[in-house]
Amino acid sequence: MTDGIWDLAKGEVRKDVGTHNFKAWIEPLRYGAVDGRVLQLVAPTDFLGTWVAQNFSDVILRRVTEAGCDVTRLVCDTALPATRAKATPDEAAPSERSRAESDLDRRFTFERFVVGKSNEMAHAAARRVASGAPVSFNPLFLHGRVGLGKTHLMQAIAWQLRESDPERRVLYLSAEQFMYRFVQALREKNTMDFKHLFRSVDVLLVDDVQFIAGKESTQEEFFHTFNALVNQGKQVVISADRSPSEISDLEERITSRLESGLVVDLHPADYELRLGVLQQRVESLGEHYKGFAVEEGVLEFLASRINTSIRALEGAVTRLAAYADLLKEPVSLAQAQDVLSDLLRASQKKLTIDDIMKTTCEHYNLRMSDMTSARRSRTVARPRQMAMYLAKKLTPRSYPEIGRMFGGRDHTTVLYAVRKIEELIAAEPQIAEDAELLTRKLDG
Repeated sequence: MTDGIWDLAKGEVRKDVGTHNFKAWIEPLRYGAVDGRVLQLVAPTDFLGTWVAQNFSDVILRRVTEAGCDVTRLVCDTALPATRAKATPDEAAPSERSRAESDLDRRFTFERFVVGKSNEMAHAAARRVASGAPVSFNPLFLHGRVGLGKTHLMQAIAWQLRESDPERRVLYLSAEQFMYRFVQALREKNTMDFKHLFRSVDVLLVDDVQFIAGKESTQEEFFHTFNALVNQGKQVVISADRSPSEISDLEERITSRLESGLVVDLHPADYELRLGVLQQRVESLGEHYKGFAVEEGVLEFLASRINTSIRALEGAVTRLAAYADLLKEPVSLAQAQDVLSDLLRASQKKLTIDDIMKTTCEHYNLRMSDMTSARRSRTVARPRQMAMYLAKKLTPRSYPEIGRMFGGRDHTTVLYAVRKIEELIAAEPQIAEDAELLTRKLDG
């Protein structure tokens, strides 16, 4: 067997396991040798090799056999048997670095990030970390609603650091992936490889950290990993959909550590930023859809109407590009309105806190005045907390803004209400049913 056969087989394996699994588990493997009918592959870590052997052995053996090499058993090791004695952790590092790089989206660079008032602080902080020079804050914590650019900035940092110093060990992953790998390491009784991987990097970037809230063992390992890196002077970058203090069921010691660095909020994009994103997206897609163009006024119209997220804006332009490619002509305003009618309708729906109060009062048979009154009886307090929870979940309003709408209450009262309802949803089926029913009514 040769490297060429392995490359051919890998292409087929990718079709079988999907792009995500392929990049995470198969791509880091190198062809080693064939000994009799045993295929030997080289893995960057024992943990990864064990996981591949247990979960992808059958598909790999089948595809390698189809490619022309009859093998019946797979062995994944960190080195070939003849060279194992000479292997060191550093020899596995290039493969591990390559795997981390493969998890990154090539579109998410600083060059493609549009800066405006709502995200300029986050952009500046990310740039500072990406410069590779020592910074006065660690960690950098980015938070904001879905689709505002957190992941883009996280990956832009990783790309620039790797380009400026290919030997720097940069690892980017989601909090869900962190937990998944940790659980597998526990199951396989191989936590030492896990600890070595995550505590030997130079820069660790973890996306959507709110995912580990309430998961005690994962939080424990995350806390120790975080401390080990920071104590070594290694940079940590974290993102979430809310600030550390607003993440329910996150251990206080983790919250405290996350708040010890620089916490930056990405706000919803203003009109100028939305227009800039649209213009850049049109220019970018013009490289793939030759001649793609929109008539004057189309982008300005979309920037004024679509204010939900950056992701929605980019999705709108992508749809227009596909439409224009079929018509072979610039997209007019009328055509844009027709093609994006569903998206425009969704953006038109602006749910207010008054709407939430009214719907909640109807559900619990209360008066609107109960929402802002000082009454503290359970029959009033619990529905009021539910309304506060829904206001935070379904609107972009901050805790202080919501508090003011509910009779001038302090933001800590709203925070407590949100956390209380989240706890009750998990513990009491009736509360969970109420929350789901009210959410459907308000979203509809």
